[in-house]
Amino acid sequence: MTAPLTLDNVTVAYGRHPAVHHLSGVFASGSLTGIVGPNGAGKSTLLKAMMGYLPLSTGRIARTGIRAADVAYLPQAAEIDRSFPITVADMVALGAWSRFGLFGALRRSDAQRAVEALASVGLEGFERRAIGELSAGQFQRVLFARLLLQDARVVLLDEPFTAIDARTTADLLGIVQRWHGEGRTVVAVVHDLNQVRENFPQTLLLAREMIAWGATADALSAENLLKARAMAEAWNEDAELCTVGDDRRVA
Repeated sequence: MTAPLTLDNVTVAYGRHPAVHHLSGVFASGSLTGIVGPNGAGKSTLLKAMMGYLPLSTGRIARTGIRAADVAYLPQAAEIDRSFPITVADMVALGAWSRFGLFGALRRSDAQRAVEALASVGLEGFERRAIGELSAGQFQRVLFARLLLQDARVVLLDEPFTAIDARTTADLLGIVQRWHGEGRTVVAVVHDLNQVRENFPQTLLLAREMIAWGATADALSAENLLKARAMAEAWNEDAELCTVGDDRRVA
């Protein structure tokens, strides 16, 4: 099985303080992986580095057989400005941006797919609403509809189920399972360990350093969780960056 994303000795730092430290591993094609760990463990930082939004201090991230347009990223909802005057339909249509470009017109087929995507997430008839009028759960459904329209082979999700109701969580987990069934590679930062155990076959347990990466039942063993907690309690926020090699790139 090929690996569309490979991490090789990846370190990401803010200033010279490491947030992710010498991480190596692969996200295999078609895998469904949950990333878990204590607060401040570097989970969101890792996703941003995988997208190329943050520079690497050491190591490299290799993309094999995929283009930038093949990777979709959903940031935390709190990072999105919902005061921007945009309708639900226009927000979802942004998922087709790679096909119509900055100044191109949305194709009729993509407009129809946007309507279908909204129906798929339970928001049929919401096209003309402003995104600022939506509840947290409704807005997250809109963001998933945008991902459906993007139709990417690799999907990166940062805390997609935080602060939303149980019904919305179940519906969106259903979409994640559908992507997995279609052979897409899905990686999600998730706080609820029960959600991970029930829905994600693979888990990366991170505490700035990798604690475990593999089958979820093994990665989330009591021993590994205790080790992650102990490492978090021992973090030195003033520690300097440890550099091993200087090759740093996203390929």
